[in-house]
Amino acid sequence: MSLSTEELIAQLLFELEKKVSPKKPVYYKKTTSPSEFRALGIRTPAVRKIANASFRMLKEQNITAIDEVLGYCDALLQERISELRTIAVQWSSKCKKQFQPKHFKVFEQWLNESVTGWGSCDDLCVKSLGEFLFQYPEFIPRIKQNWTTSENLWVRRASAVIFIYSLRREKYLEHIFDIADALFTDEEKYVLKGYGWMLKEASNKFQTAVYDYVKKRKATMPRLSLRYAIEKMPEPMRKELMSR
Repeated sequence: MSLSTEELIAQLLFELEKKVSPKKPVYYKKTTSPSEFRALGIRTPAVRKIANASFRMLKEQNITAIDEVLGYCDALLQERISELRTIAVQWSSKCKKQFQPKHFKVFEQWLNESVTGWGSCDDLCVKSLGEFLFQYPEFIPRIKQNWTTSENLWVRRASAVIFIYSLRREKYLEHIFDIADALFTDEEKYVLKGYGWMLKEASNKFQTAVYDYVKKRKATMPRLSLRYAIEKMPEPMRKELMSR
């Protein structure tokens, strides 16, 4: 790497620490396990501005090749600081035009090792992983088979949320009902919310298909997922689908 990771991390932390908000609750700065991420207490919009500015700095130093950028991202993730994780995900997303099939393993590893809550799960899935899947749908069977059955609840949630990027571009509707079926009665609320959100996004472009899916299953569909799925439908539809 043409810029040492130590120097880069020091620069980022210097910029981040100038934005620390004293109004953030104390629990933002605590973790319950060494495997978790600690937070500096900086609002996300401020972190994203730093991510954009620092990525421009990388480009000015001719650091644009995706593998080099992802190497820096890996180093940021190893610091176990949530703000650096946000920056890493944002940087990787900016390299989307260079995505190759080999990068699936990188993003999947991040999902398994660096996602610790719904926020980091959704950030990675709606950005880099979602963009990747849009380009390389040949990985959909792997997601259906492996992610929906993972012991990691965030991986299971990711199996649904990863489709949101494509659904917003009217792609891959034919796969999301298999995902919803696989997660249908998951014991974790964040997974139920995840596939409900996926269905809600699908309803923006494919309302009839989602309506038909929910109608056939409304008697057994968890109410949490159902409410998410029908949120953007017209009121008469919502009332019908909410009735048992």
